[in-house]
Amino acid sequence: MFGRWLRAPERPPEGAEELRSVVRQNLGSADEDTVRVVTALAGLVGVVAYADRDYSELEERQLRSELARIHGMTAAGIEAICAVLRRHILEVATVQLPRYARELVALADRELRFDILQVLVDVAASDGNITHAETNMLRTVTTALGLDQRDYNAAQARHREKLSALKS
Repeated sequence: MFGRWLRAPERPPEGAEELRSVVRQNLGSADEDTVRVVTALAGLVGVVAYADRDYSELEERQLRSELARIHGMTAAGIEAICAVLRRHILEVATVQLPRYARELVALADRELRFDILQVLVDVAASDGNITHAETNMLRTVTTALGLDQRDYNAAQARHREKLSALKS
């Protein structure tokens, strides 16, 4: 009797679901594990880039550069992924960290997780400053990825001069 009133209306996918859908559409023949890894990478970039509440054009440019390195990724795919992040950055950055980290721990070996951490540090540094908030988020992500402080130190070593904590 109340079924039609209680049933949630069909909605387009939001946030994480839309990001995964866009990655799937734009990676063509990639296997599902690759789609999950690329989705997690893009999502974690959003997490780190928005840690200081400013997803900047420079950070997005760095993401575009990293996505361009992925075999099979097209310019249209890169644009679509960036558009989803811009639309859903708040949800991706505040809710999805555990999901993306779990995906990478399950699917990626230690070396790939460290490479992804380096990408995340590069994104944080791309605007010329790694803020205190970004540093804290990067450390949280490091732990969530099953990595440790030595890994974080190694990943941020080439950007040491951009750490805001060292500038004051």
